[in-house]
Amino acid sequence: MRKALRLLLLRVLLGGLLLVWGVNKIVDVDHSLAIADNFYAGVLSSEALLPLAGAGQMLIGLLVIIGLARFWVYPLQLLLNGGSLIAVGASVIDPWGWFLEGTNALFYPSLIIFAGSLLVMAFRDEDRVSLDAWRKLRPVSWETRRHCGS
Repeated sequence: MRKALRLLLLRVLLGGLLLVWGVNKIVDVDHSLAIADNFYAGVLSSEALLPLAGAGQMLIGLLVIIGLARFWVYPLQLLLNGGSLIAVGASVIDPWGWFLEGTNALFYPSLIIFAGSLLVMAFRDEDRVSLDAWRKLRPVSWETRRHCGS
C-alpha cells in the first residue's frame, strides 16, 4: 500500500503542475505569451489559442490527478513535460551558464518532472489508488451478468 500512496502523491503533484500551467495560460495570457515566445519558438503564441491550450492542459492535469484514462493521458503528460524539457534543455545541460548563454538553474527540475512522468507510466499497473484501478475492481452487477450470459 505504501507504493500505491507514493504513486498517488507523485500523480497528484504532476497533475497539479499541469493544472497550474493550464490556469496560467488562461488568467495570465501576457506571461504565457512571453513564455511561448521565449522558450517555445512562438508555438501557441496567440491570445486566442493560449486559453484553449490551457483548458486542455487543465483537463489532462485533472485526469492525471484522479487517475482516469491513464493509458491515454500519461503519454500526453509525457509529451507536454518532454516538450518543456526540450524547450529549456540548455538550462538542464548547463544550469549555471558556464558554456551556454541564457540558461537558468531554476529550469533544471524539468528533468525531474520528466522522470516523474516516466515513473507513473512505468508503474501504472501498480497504482491502486486511481479511478481506473477502482473501476476495474468494481463488482459486476446482476444486470450486466444477465446480459453477458453469466
